[in-house]
Amino acid sequence: MDKLTNSRLAYFHAHIGHDMSNSPSPFGRWLKGTIRAVEYGSMVAEFVVREEMTNPANVLHGGVSAAILDELIGAMVVCLGREYAYTSVNLTVDFLHAAWLGDRVTATAKLIRAGKNIVHCEGYIAAQDGKIVAKCATNLIQTTVRVPSIAE
Repeated sequence: MDKLTNSRLAYFHAHIGHDMSNSPSPFGRWLKGTIRAVEYGSMVAEFVVREEMTNPANVLHGGVSAAILDELIGAMVVCLGREYAYTSVNLTVDFLHAAWLGDRVTATAKLIRAGKNIVHCEGYIAAQDGKIVAKCATNLIQTTVRVPSIAE
């Protein structure tokens, strides 16, 4: 896919500064992230830690941290403009710092290697003070499912 004519990349780029209430992903809509930056091979989004995203200590739940990373990386991979969808084979997450109820965190997804069938990515979530809340490495594999068009 030509990086200059990638409609999926253009779709996400057009949504910079907007929440993901129109995301093609129902789970992405629930996470309610706001896209901050999109480029071929990278994406940045901001999230507010809501009560339903916390554990009993009012800290961002580790499962939600993993989900934010998986969701953002998935959206970034969609923006590569490939014909077929990719799905996570693995997701290794390290939890390094707490984010509290009401905190604003920033998640970043980066493409490391784009093979024909396997795509390797990394991501991290940073707290407002810059400390890394969680970081991950993941491999995604090409499926036989064609990626649907994203309506504007």
